[in-house]
Amino acid sequence: MNAYRAKPNLVPWPPLLLVSLTLAAIVLHLFFPLQMAFTGIRILGGVLIAVALAVDLWAMKTLHDARTTIMPHRGSSHLVTHGPFGYSRNPIYAANIVLMVGMGCFAMNAWFLPLAALNGLLTHFLAVRREENHLIARFGYQFELYCRKVRRWI
Repeated sequence: MNAYRAKPNLVPWPPLLLVSLTLAAIVLHLFFPLQMAFTGIRILGGVLIAVALAVDLWAMKTLHDARTTIMPHRGSSHLVTHGPFGYSRNPIYAANIVLMVGMGCFAMNAWFLPLAALNGLLTHFLAVRREENHLIARFGYQFELYCRKVRRWI
């Protein structure tokens, strides 16, 4: 049996990365302040946060309605290709990156920007690749067709 068939990961990396890198940005800013001071930066941050949270909630509702797991370390019972998953194979992870950028803008903390990029990179290698292996093992050709139609990120 394929090791990826049951579940993609042992650890729910994406939420752990989001929380730990957010805390890292806050701590780094305390010791090495990097300000972003542009006109309207807080408004931009608020808009980005709102958009990210809306995408997250939309994706979570879509997964819930499809009766499959929201947790990234559990096995999927259904291949979800509609809702925000019709635009991105990883809308929650993309929203997490936008959320970090928004928090950085709102707090005027520039540390969030490189750490948001690091979040995307680590999420790709620790979660996305394993999740895609899980989905190909579970859903085969259906998942391959979906990958041809929908981009991984945006």
